[in-house]
Amino acid sequence: MRFKCRGLYGKKVEGPALVSKNQISLFGDIADDGTIVAKDSDIRGEKVTGKVLIFPSARGSTVGSYVLLKLKKTGCAPLAIVNKKSDLIVASGAVIADVVLVDDVEDEFFSTVKSGDRVVVNAEENYVELIK
Repeated sequence: MRFKCRGLYGKKVEGPALVSKNQISLFGDIADDGTIVAKDSDIRGEKVTGKVLIFPSARGSTVGSYVLLKLKKTGCAPLAIVNKKSDLIVASGAVIADVVLVDDVEDEFFSTVKSGDRVVVNAEENYVELIK
């Protein structure tokens, strides 16, 4: 199933989804090894490394951009980020860390996708696709 989106940065990647229904702060919610450590997170203990990280929107500090860059430099970054609405912190982090980023995906995507699903994120052609 393909869903239209707005491609913000990057090209095309495919990987397993990691889906949170909660906002995520790149600074404080994700440890240096890519593990979600936020106490209130619905995906606490999961690793973002090599995943398509899907969450509604970000919250928190401007330092988040550099957290994403550090995750990339240590091999612990997500393959891509999919948001309902991306903010400037996530967008600038995606650019400096070279992480594919899309937002404004059709609502049905967020109600359909589950952690572990295979997802294609194509920021150049403006779609995300669930591989079933």
